[in-house]
Amino acid sequence: MNPEAPLLIVWHSRTGAAEAMADAASKGADGDARVVRARDAQPDDVLKAKAYLFACPENLATMSGMMKEFFDRCYYPVLGRIEGRAYATAISAGSDGEGATRQIDRIAAGWRLKRVADPLIVNCDAQDAASILAPKTIAPEQVARCEELGAAMGEGLRMGIF
Repeated sequence: MNPEAPLLIVWHSRTGAAEAMADAASKGADGDARVVRARDAQPDDVLKAKAYLFACPENLATMSGMMKEFFDRCYYPVLGRIEGRAYATAISAGSDGEGATRQIDRIAAGWRLKRVADPLIVNCDAQDAASILAPKTIAPEQVARCEELGAAMGEGLRMGIF
């Protein structure tokens, strides 16, 4: 992991799906990403990066609590200092992922970030307690989508597009 990489991937996962999405995006970024757990990410990490990928599960139609805690902890220390930077989202969901996406988009709007990719939502179709809590893997085609997102963000940074 390159500590000076321009893409910061902040992730939280309880069952493995969002972690796998973050790891795949990092692989696609080919050395241009720093992957940091939401609980460990600090305002300095956000300030050092030029673009962001936020990866988390949707829990009860919202982003996971640990991802929300990351935003709560980092929001004001970086407010007014990261405008115009690129971001994207990768959401693992049991159904549609729209609630988590909306929440992150509202926070990103407050930071004046610029969405550079459509939301990437992997539907794990977990609809009962046992399947919701079970460890998850994501299908190879979904892994490929995550790698493509990381590659696109890395290339956009290298080309100076964002």
